[in-house]
Amino acid sequence: MDLTPTRTPANDAARKAFYDAIAAHSMTPLWEVLHALVPPAPATPCQPAFWKYDAVHPYLMQSGQLISADEAVRRVLILENPALRGQSCITQSLYAGLQLILPGEVAPSHRHTQSALRFVVQGHGAYTAVDGERTRMQPGDFIITPSWTWHDHGCEGNEPVVWLDGLDIPMLRFFDAGFAENGTARQQAVTRPEGLSTHRYGANMLPVRYEAPFGQTSPIFSYPYARTQETLRQLQTHADIDAWDGTKLRYVNPATGGSPMPTMATFMQQLPAGFDGKPWRQTDGAVFSVVEGYGSVTLSRGEQVWTFEFGPRDHFVIPSWHTAQLRSAPGCVLFSFSDRPVHQALGIHREERLS
Repeated sequence: MDLTPTRTPANDAARKAFYDAIAAHSMTPLWEVLHALVPPAPATPCQPAFWKYDAVHPYLMQSGQLISADEAVRRVLILENPALRGQSCITQSLYAGLQLILPGEVAPSHRHTQSALRFVVQGHGAYTAVDGERTRMQPGDFIITPSWTWHDHGCEGNEPVVWLDGLDIPMLRFFDAGFAENGTARQQAVTRPEGLSTHRYGANMLPVRYEAPFGQTSPIFSYPYARTQETLRQLQTHADIDAWDGTKLRYVNPATGGSPMPTMATFMQQLPAGFDGKPWRQTDGAVFSVVEGYGSVTLSRGEQVWTFEFGPRDHFVIPSWHTAQLRSAPGCVLFSFSDRPVHQALGIHREERLS
């Protein structure tokens, strides 16, 4: 005897009454939302987006006339994904913003559970301090602020300095694990000479009795562009060029070989002159900052296609599972960061290199 319910007006009315009844007990039927919860392919609400530096730079400078670094704590213009306005995020798991500091200013000391990266976009003369050690900030440098470390920024030069902030704020918000604390002094005391962490941990050697100073985060918090640039130049001259990525390297924690931060991976890549890359897609959304040169990225998802022509200091985001293709006639250098370490830790990372 077949007891399977059939769709009839009476059955539909009974279902609605049933749904209304269980709603009063904070329940809902899985079968009505199953396909949305477990889709056949990643279905991010994020959109590809592009920020032309020449267009946004005047607003950064205007912000410096409207509010001080002291009052703002961090004078940043957030790069919001167009599909996620009001949520202060560039993807559903990542935050990005452009921070401005003017000559003589100090962005006061604080700490937070969120991990942060700084990628210097423009200007000289600024520094960042982490747990008593300062490092100078030069264009192209990648600098880490580990979770729950005291940090402040200052500018002792004579020109404005701008850098890209990348944080895992949305990720920690998802876990309800975000905390922050302001310092009692505007600037923390400098207790160690500049460069000590690099000397101690950055020469392919570690102290015999190594204890991670920042937990799962790299013990090196400054990765200078001068060193990265020379590495890319040598590899492009003497190594094979990848058909999808050009010459692409990942920054590492020298103590583990893993990503510099537990929640964010960082990369630097160089596309040679005449590069016409093959398409690829990956589950981790990625944020790009153009260091040098010019090129384009074409993104697609279903019937939708986006093409961004980029140059120095421009920024763009490639959301999860969007097919991407990079091209560069004169050659270029790109910095990027993504949430790949979390995907890998959970065993859910996927990448397809298409032909």
